[in-house]
Amino acid sequence: MTLKELINNYSQPAKTGVPDWLLGCFRRYSISFANGTSDLKTQVFWLQSRNFTIDIRMPMESQQVSVKPLEDYTNEELQLFANYEGFSATTDWNGELLSWRDADAALQIHNRWTQPAILKRVGNCMVEFCPSDAYIEDWRAQPTPAGPLVGLRLLEELETSTGAIRHQGGGLIVCGDYAGLVLGRAKEVVKPLADTTLNSLVAALSGNKKQLSQLFNFETSVAKGDLEVGFKVDISTQASRLSQTIFPLDGFEAPCTYQHTTLGEIEIVRQKLIINGQACERLFTIDTIEPKIEFSQSTPVTKETAEWFMRESATLTRYSVVLT
Repeated sequence: MTLKELINNYSQPAKTGVPDWLLGCFRRYSISFANGTSDLKTQVFWLQSRNFTIDIRMPMESQQVSVKPLEDYTNEELQLFANYEGFSATTDWNGELLSWRDADAALQIHNRWTQPAILKRVGNCMVEFCPSDAYIEDWRAQPTPAGPLVGLRLLEELETSTGAIRHQGGGLIVCGDYAGLVLGRAKEVVKPLADTTLNSLVAALSGNKKQLSQLFNFETSVAKGDLEVGFKVDISTQASRLSQTIFPLDGFEAPCTYQHTTLGEIEIVRQKLIINGQACERLFTIDTIEPKIEFSQSTPVTKETAEWFMRESATLTRYSVVLT
């Protein structure tokens, strides 16, 4: 069945999770640091399901690595690649703080962003303060009409014929016109030391094609589109994925009970698909499947505030535009 049929026939809204104003796709407009500097150029997107996040942080397009075999990358290009960021992680919301835990799939092998987020949203602008005041981030909700919210956590991607694991951990989020996908590495990275970073490990493995391939066997992608024609990748940790369909819209099966080797009996959604000519399947657990969410660009205000805005609109709206 298609993803659209799965959504319409097997709706399963999460019972807990973040409020509606935190759902959707957000692009970072800026980050400002305590030393007085700001960054407006790093490309950062954050997709939020009810109980988990997909996040990608990339340099400007002109400073990203090109599409070519990994063994053809120079050491400088490998280091550039090793500074990409992408992850999926469980989120906890307490009414003011959003915390991230259990980063089940992350390109980086150490946690670069250790602090929870104090969040305040006004209109399409969501401001994130960190408790230490080291930085403040300005996020903008990406405009999209009302549409589905789907959050599926990836258990495994397998080769159908052999059962070999291609990826473990990650997830799929669809929020209106946007979609995000994270595919974790097939095996957990063994760190020589607790403070080993991806950059240092890549430098140490220079020339070792097999181990470098295992390190970079990871994807975070964000795409735009819809459930009728599909979602095309706009930004990805894998250069070869740009402009491709982020995932096939068909091949999904109805939720069913599954006996997992370590988790025991769980409910999953299976998707069967062909990847580079190889029959594969992805096994997901369900965070949420909701047919329609309002991804509003505005936030509520009091009657008095609305009256003030109308009264003073001649100057308040003189140059105002929607920033995305």
